[in-house]
This record gives sequence, structure tokens and C-alpha cells, in this order.
Amino acid sequence: MSRELKFGLPKGSLEGATIDLFKRAGWTITAKSRNYFPSCDDDEMSCSLVRPQEMSRVLERGVLDVGIAGRDWVRENDSDIVEVGEMVYSKVSRRPARWVLVVGPDSTVNKPEDLEGATISTELVGFTKRFFAERNINVDVEFSWGATEAKILKGLCDAIVEVTETGSTIKANNLKIVDTLMESVPVLIANKEAWEDPWKRTKIEQIYTLLQSALRAEGMVGLKMNAPGDKVDAIIEILPSLNQPTVAHLYKSDWVSVETILREDEVRKIVPRLMDLGAQGLVEYPLNKII
Repeated sequence: MSRELKFGLPKGSLEGATIDLFKRAGWTITAKSRNYFPSCDDDEMSCSLVRPQEMSRVLERGVLDVGIAGRDWVRENDSDIVEVGEMVYSKVSRRPARWVLVVGPDSTVNKPEDLEGATISTELVGFTKRFFAERNINVDVEFSWGATEAKILKGLCDAIVEVTETGSTIKANNLKIVDTLMESVPVLIANKEAWEDPWKRTKIEQIYTLLQSALRAEGMVGLKMNAPGDKVDAIIEILPSLNQPTVAHLYKSDWVSVETILREDEVRKIVPRLMDLGAQGLVEYPLNKII
């Protein structure tokens, strides 16, 4: 009997990056306009597009087996699911998203405890309520439909809990960050029943391993060259690599072939130095996966 793993792809800002990541990991997923069920070239996997805010709830109910969502929304929903591991999309952002406690420019609040009896506006209502309840701070938490920063400036609330990466928007509005309540990155999550199923768990772990290998390859390239044998030590000394470069003697020659993996932005700095040391036939090539 054929088996199938039901995968939830994050609809929205991570959708394109996730489909591209799967492609580099070895799966071709094709999304069509106005269709929430992309096709996949893996007969053992079906895909559905789900908002990250709802992903953990959908998995908890068993509608899907596994999916990708921000850790913030997993914690917001307080879902009983398994976190398989982090999925840091460096092409989307190299910084984790931060949920911060923010007050107005004239506020005297310097710590969460100073907000006793205050009204706080946020999209992350459940998490924010639990954060203050765990510290025995009585606050009224209201859901915000957006433009949350403006609510402080208009006097509609005493503080907000808002997501930011750099804090630039908050600073531009002359607001003050009091505390960071949580840092969030995308995570691969699974339904508990699916995780306990041996076939599905093996499939999930296989997918996670290959997705991670594709993420590790982001921004990395392979570089190979030929070099005089008497210059190889000097070349190895300046050549970055994951472990150690590969060196092989050329057939019936005093020259060697050198191959390594390095960050793409390092190539432009190191190639002139390699050429000065006599390296020839330099070839740079892209990488899909590093396992």
C-alpha cells in the first residue's frame, strides 16, 4: 500500500523561498495561481498552502503531517506538536524576527513590571497574555489588526508588542523598545501522531536533512584550480575551506589540482592572490547542497 506525507507550505512571504529551497534540495513543487494545492514530483508527498499563523493548529488537528511556520506563531497557538528543527532562510533574512515590547517616546515605562494595569495592543495576543501572566503582571491585551505602532502615538494603548528585525521602523516613530519578549525563526514542525509513525518520521527526517543541506549551501561556491607543486603550501595557507582543501597531483606533472568550498563573497578577494601565486584554470561553480 502506498504511503503519503501531507506537507504544509507557508503561504505568504516564505512561499517562494520555500519552493525554491525544495528545488535545490531535490523536489520540484509547482504552485499555480489561486490554487492552494501545489503539485509535487514526489509520489510520496502532497502539498498544501497554509498561512504560517494557522500551521501549527492545522498540524495539531492532524489535517497535515508536517509543515513550516515561524516559531512565534507556534508559540502563539500553544500547539501540541513536535518541533523538528530550525529552518533559517538566509536568502530571506539573516536575522531572527524579534517580538519587542514598545512604548511611546514620553513613557516612563522601563521594564515590563511598570505596565501593571496597562492596555497592550498586539497581533500576538495569546503569547503576550502568557508572558505577563507568568510574571504576575496584570495587563489588558487587545488584538491589533495592523498599524500597531500608530496606536501608541494616538493614545489608543499604553504599549504594543510588535515584530521587528532591525528596529528601524520603531526608531523612525520615536518609540522606545523596553524588552525583547521572543526571537523567532522558521521551524519545521510535525503532528505528534505522524512523528511517531516510523515511515512518516523517516520521510520527515530525510526531507529535513536535505533542506538543511540546501540551506548550508546558500552563499557558498566551489572553487578549483591548477597550481605549481612548489606553491601549494602557500596557496593552502590563504585558501578558506569547510575542512581542508582537496589536493591531487596531475598526471605526469609537478602541478597539482586544488579544490575547496568557500563563501561566494570571498572569491573576489582571494582569486587575485591565487593568481599571484601561480594558480591557473580557476573555475567557480554553484552548490545546491552541502551535507
